[in-house]
Amino acid sequence: MTPVDESPPPTAPRPTGPPRRLLRPAAAVLSGLLLYASFPPRTVWWLVLPGFALLGWVLHGRRLRAAFGLGLLSGLGFMLPLLRWTGEDVGPVPWLALATAEALFIAVGCLAIAAVTRVAYWPLWAAAVWTLDEAVRARIPFGGFPWGKIAFGQSESPFLPIAALGGTPLLSFAVVLCGFGLYEAVRRGTAYRSTGKIPRAAVAGAAASVLVPVAGALAALPLVDDSAENGTATVAAIQGNVPRLGLDFNAQRRAVLDNHARRTAQLADEVRAGKVKQPDFVLWPENSSDLDPYRNADARDVIDGAVRAIGVPTVVGSVVEKGSDSLRNTLIEWDPDKGPVATYDKRHIQPFGEYMPMRTVARFFSEDVDRVQREFVPGAEVGVFDLAGTPVGLVTCYEAAFDDAVRDTVTHGGQMIAVPSNNATFGRSEMTYQQLAMSQVRAVEHGRAVVVPVTSGVSAVIRPDGTIVEKSGMFTPDALVEDVPLRSSLTPATRMGPLPEGLIALLALAGLAWAGVTAVRARRTGGTAR
Repeated sequence: MTPVDESPPPTAPRPTGPPRRLLRPAAAVLSGLLLYASFPPRTVWWLVLPGFALLGWVLHGRRLRAAFGLGLLSGLGFMLPLLRWTGEDVGPVPWLALATAEALFIAVGCLAIAAVTRVAYWPLWAAAVWTLDEAVRARIPFGGFPWGKIAFGQSESPFLPIAALGGTPLLSFAVVLCGFGLYEAVRRGTAYRSTGKIPRAAVAGAAASVLVPVAGALAALPLVDDSAENGTATVAAIQGNVPRLGLDFNAQRRAVLDNHARRTAQLADEVRAGKVKQPDFVLWPENSSDLDPYRNADARDVIDGAVRAIGVPTVVGSVVEKGSDSLRNTLIEWDPDKGPVATYDKRHIQPFGEYMPMRTVARFFSEDVDRVQREFVPGAEVGVFDLAGTPVGLVTCYEAAFDDAVRDTVTHGGQMIAVPSNNATFGRSEMTYQQLAMSQVRAVEHGRAVVVPVTSGVSAVIRPDGTIVEKSGMFTPDALVEDVPLRSSLTPATRMGPLPEGLIALLALAGLAWAGVTAVRARRTGGTAR
């Protein structure tokens, strides 16, 4: 007799692929990478929506400690590639330190988002929490670092008109709400397929999370207006280029000044030859003369000669000595007949670049901190120059990331905005494109043309609807001459200022309070906070 085999049948092989416990961490990193990929110079702005949908799946219902860790992974996936330009010439340590610090802010925000996913209409509260997190990052520490605001990745997006309605906070809030709403719609749809039942209120909430931001963008379209309410001005933006890339371009300060003077004189020749229209005024970039013309007679003569050649008021970016141990990053209005007649000192100066907080600690990360031997001091006055009868608001480079710095120039009468910048220290990285996108968003936010002269590129002329009408290449001398519309009306965003951000912050706090009350009740009843 053949014995009967009573052993259990062989088990089916386990499915291949990553362990289940690694799915959410991997998805967290992927969500951050999608957010990064939605930023310029890429034009796939829509990747931000699946990025937040995926982040919603990662965080929904998670315990707070797990949410913090997952949020940190997402933040690193976002900030590490977004900010890699910060290590262009100083090595990876400062870049890694900054990206990690920003990711920690995001991790705390994700912890709070996980908390509000346990209450009804969670995408609304979660989007408010993310926007509040951006507001905090834009203010602390050392005056804040607004880079990575979701709004700044939407320069080519259909959501952009929302900036004219409520500024960058409302634009960020709307986009994040739509992304979280997409996940909630998928989640509810999946639940319906499995149970055949779904609360009507939940369906309405998920639909509204997606449709309200879209409807808001459509409703805000009439606010985007690039008509010339106050006529036009012919503006020339000079890009003189730098002798070499990197931090050491400053070692040839005279060469940088000569490059800008030479390109301005060349523009004057082109005007006399009838090849180019005579500009009403000329804009040089930040650091176009790092030789103080108030103390250096040679620099003064070079600037004066170039301005006399073109024959119109010219804004010159210079480093001006303030006492024996400090400097100011100054824009000088230079008249062809009178010389320097007005100045604007940069108000938001760059920590670890223009001044060195915690120098001893910073030196532990990089010896390059000692390159900053004389620190800059911030200005206090809003910059608006009257250039040939045109009130021009002035925002110097890094300041374009700060809501208040740009808005102030418009509320003080600026009919267009100039953003003189210097990106030479960041080589051919994505930084210049990220900053240019900020100027596009600011154009729509405040309904103003924005002209961006940069030492080494990309210089650009942007209309009030955010459209770039002319731009330069990188590391090539150029002169952009364009007629730009002048406007004096104020958008709702300009009128309201920080009010939308404050209301969104209150919304976030209300959601967190509701989540806290719900959690306490659940513990008392032995239920689950949802």
